[in-house]
Amino acid sequence: TGVQTCALPILAAQTDPLRFVLHHWGLVACVVLAVGLSFSPLRVLWPRAEWVQALNRHRRLVGVAACVYALLHFGVQVWYVWDPELKLTVLSKELRKPFQLAGLVALLILVVMAITSVNWMVRQLGAQSWKRLHRLVYVAALLVAYHQAAARKIFPLQVVWIFGPLLLLQGARIVGHFRRSRAP
Repeated sequence: TGVQTCALPILAAQTDPLRFVLHHWGLVACVVLAVGLSFSPLRVLWPRAEWVQALNRHRRLVGVAACVYALLHFGVQVWYVWDPELKLTVLSKELRKPFQLAGLVALLILVVMAITSVNWMVRQLGAQSWKRLHRLVYVAALLVAYHQAAARKIFPLQVVWIFGPLLLLQGARIVGHFRRSRAP
């Protein structure tokens, strides 16, 4: 019935709170990642806007927060599927699912981004190498979008709602770049 369908997420949270936390932290990690990735195109589109400059001062912090939520999501996932009798067999079965593997690769990329986000690492790697390495975050975003859509734990249109605005901002950034490069 309509009442049962509307109350399903609430009932799921009451019957399995660990599963609710698992999905909630995964969703929060996606949203925080998309928000953090939107800061650069906003800076390119409105370079003089004070609010955009204020957001960009916290870009690394937001990226690290996305990594922390993704690690929490992963930790709860491991806890959720862990079976002491089977040990690693369950985890290897989980990784055979393509969306789980995509999520794990995205998590590894986010961990590398978080570890190398400190100023000391920028100096060690050199600014250009550091920047090239950190462009992998776009690969992570694509993998995360696939992970969320293929897992079907959230309404699939939510993936569009989360990553659609980011895609539009990136598109506007690219168009703006080409316009500036062709200007006399």
